[in-house]
Amino acid sequence: MMLLMNSRPPSEDASWDLVFQALAHESRRRMLDILKDRPGLTVGALAGAFDVSRIAVMKHLAVLEEAGLVVSQKDGRARRLYFNPMPIQLVYDRWTDQYSAYWSGQVADIKRRAEARAREQKKAEKDKRQ
Repeated sequence: MMLLMNSRPPSEDASWDLVFQALAHESRRRMLDILKDRPGLTVGALAGAFDVSRIAVMKHLAVLEEAGLVVSQKDGRARRLYFNPMPIQLVYDRWTDQYSAYWSGQVADIKRRAEARAREQKKAEKDKRQ
């Protein structure tokens, strides 16, 4: 009997791998930071922020685009670049959703208890005044 370690389809694993590989390089993370702060930046302007050839920047961009972290749009002869945070959000959601639900419930419980205590104190103060 074969034990399945992963119930997700292989294609989903491959897309996770692309995201992590893209984020693994410091220059690509810096490119994402720049594009986050300056959406619609041209390839040439982005390349100007690095001390490497334009070809090297284009290779990094290809990795980021393949992972879905960057989308580009033609604007005449220029190509405008935009950061797409969704792959990172999906990574975040994959490992934190269960914890978020737990802590959301804990915060709601704390709120409920605090409000009940405040009502009790208010009632006690009212009873004292009477």
